[in-house]
Amino acid sequence: MNAIYLKLRLQLDALLCKNALLRDYYQALNQQLSLPVSQMPFMAFDLEMTGLDSQQDQILSIGIVPIIAGELHLTKAKHLLVQIEGSVGNSAVIHGIVDDQLTHAVDIEQALQWFLEQTKGHILVAHHAPLDLCFLKAGYFRWLKQEVKLIAVDTMALEKKRLLRKHDVIQEGSLRLDACRSRYNLPVYAAHNAAVDALACGELLLAQMAAIAGKDELVLTDLLA
Repeated sequence: MNAIYLKLRLQLDALLCKNALLRDYYQALNQQLSLPVSQMPFMAFDLEMTGLDSQQDQILSIGIVPIIAGELHLTKAKHLLVQIEGSVGNSAVIHGIVDDQLTHAVDIEQALQWFLEQTKGHILVAHHAPLDLCFLKAGYFRWLKQEVKLIAVDTMALEKKRLLRKHDVIQEGSLRLDACRSRYNLPVYAAHNAAVDALACGELLLAQMAAIAGKDELVLTDLLA
């Protein structure tokens, strides 16, 4: 996927889009694609969900951490809890969110609008991005009754490419976020929520970019699967 194609696609999406929020999102993103990667604004994000099925399970929380000109901006990190239908059930064992914490959470439509507003003008970054994007796209389709185009750098896919250059077989578990971070000597975070995982993903991306770039200036297509 090259930058020219991305820009043309975003221009067309903005032109055809009747929703003002989405149109602004596409236009703001398009403006960033001409920047060198070292200057691009990224937004590392993570979702906590009740399960892995985007058609049946629900988003519980969203964490975001911006990366501007190669630096994580921790003071602008945010964490949002999202109301769900029913109970979190046994999924609380995985994410640690219990029903009482969602009493004053926002509803899913408010959360999806918030996500577009917060990430506008940023390239999304996630670990195992296709899973998170499936949940977001499913949510937007239910809310807006139209497909929403989201572009994301997948740190898991980047690490898989790197490992396959060195090994014929990738060991089970070696692409988990903590395992990927350990190869770059990044610290282990004991606390676990969507914002912490977004931070961990953002740090991993910066380490990967430094390893990939060498002396050369990266372009966005170096990072997109």
